[in-house]
Amino acid sequence: MADYATLLRDHVTLTCRSVDRIFLQAYVPKLQSVGGVCQFLYWQRGYGIPSSAAFGKIGDGFVAEVHRWSKANGVPVRRFVKGENKEAIARPLIEAAEREGGDGKVVLVGIAQEKTPVWRSWKAKGQEHAAHPHMEWGRQMAFVNHFYFYLWDPEWGGAFWKTNAYAPWPVWIWLNGHGWAQRQCERLGIGYTALDNGFRSCDDPEALQRICDRLGPGAVKSFFWRWQRRLPSPLTRDDLRVCDDLAFRQFEISDTRVFDRPAAGRAFFEQLIRDHLDVGRPESVSLIFDRRINRRTPGTFRTKVITKDVDPQISCYYKSSRIKQYFKEHRALRTETVVCDTRDFGIGRRVTAANWKALRAVGDSANQRLCDAQAADARPAPDVATFAQVG
Repeated sequence: MADYATLLRDHVTLTCRSVDRIFLQAYVPKLQSVGGVCQFLYWQRGYGIPSSAAFGKIGDGFVAEVHRWSKANGVPVRRFVKGENKEAIARPLIEAAEREGGDGKVVLVGIAQEKTPVWRSWKAKGQEHAAHPHMEWGRQMAFVNHFYFYLWDPEWGGAFWKTNAYAPWPVWIWLNGHGWAQRQCERLGIGYTALDNGFRSCDDPEALQRICDRLGPGAVKSFFWRWQRRLPSPLTRDDLRVCDDLAFRQFEISDTRVFDRPAAGRAFFEQLIRDHLDVGRPESVSLIFDRRINRRTPGTFRTKVITKDVDPQISCYYKSSRIKQYFKEHRALRTETVVCDTRDFGIGRRVTAANWKALRAVGDSANQRLCDAQAADARPAPDVATFAQVG
C-alpha cells in the first residue's frame, strides 16, 4: 500500500482548506447585566417597575408576532417532537427555495422546548407588601420554547436562525462556509461538482482556494443584519440602537483531499485509523494543537474511533475542542478542527477580524500538523540496497 505522502502526491485531484460550520450567538451587551436590564425596561420601554413581568409582556407580544408573520408570509409552523432530526425535515424545503432563487426565503418556523438561562426578578426580602418594592434580579435556567427560522440565503445557502421570547433574547445562527464558497463560485461562473456541502471537483482549484481564504467576519455580519431586518424580533428599531454583538459558539476549519480512486483512499484511511490509535495521548495532542499540556490541563485525553452506523472517523480532544478525520462520502479525506471554546487557545469570543484570523490559523495549523504526523509515520522503511548505500 502506498504511503501517505505518495497517495497525496499521485492520487489527490483537489485540495480545499476552508471554514466549515459556523455557530454564532448574537446578544445585546446592555442586557447582560442587572443594571443594563433595569435601565432598558425603565428608560427604553417605560416600565415604572422593572420586573420579569414586563419582560413577559414583551415576550407574549413577540410570540403573537411570530405566528402573525408566519401566516402573512405563508411560512409553515411546526412543533418539533423530541428526537426529531430538525435539519432533515427542513432540508427539502431549503432545496426547493434554492431552486426558486430570489433574495432569500424562510421555509419553516420550528418550535422546540429547550433549556436556557433567562432573567427572573422577585421582590426583595421585606419588600413583599411595599407599593413600590425593590426587585432582586438573577439568571435562572428554564425550559422555554425556541423558534427556529430555517431559511435559504442567496449568499450562504441553507442556514437557520434561532431565538426565544425570554430576555435577554439571544439569537443563535448556524452557517456553513462551504455553502458560502459554492454561492461565490456560481456568481463568478466557476464550475464545480458538490461533495455534500463541500467540493468534489472544481474547474479552477486555485480560484476556489482564494474564495475560501476570502471568507471573513464581514460576510457573517452582513447576513446577521440582513435577516435581523426581515425576521420578527422582540426588539424594536429603537431598541436596536443598544446594538447587538456576535460571539463564536463553534468554529470549524476543514482540510479536504479528494481522491481519484475512492476505494484505495478508503482502504488507506482505515489503515490510518489502525496506525494512529495513540493520537489522543497528551504528547500527541500537544504536538497537533501546538499547546503545552500538563497534569493541570483540563479535559480527558483519548482517541475516539466511531464506526457504528457512520463512516469510520478518528477524533482526539484538547479541552473542549477537538480534531476529527473521516472519509467523506467515499471520495475525500476530511480533517476538521472544531473549536467549541475560543478561550482554549487564548482567543476572544467576539466576532472580529483579529479573532477570526486567529481561529483560522489554529485550525489550519492543527489540520496540517495531523496530516504531517501521519505522513511521517507512514513513510516506508528503506529497502536493502538503500541501507547498503548509506552504510
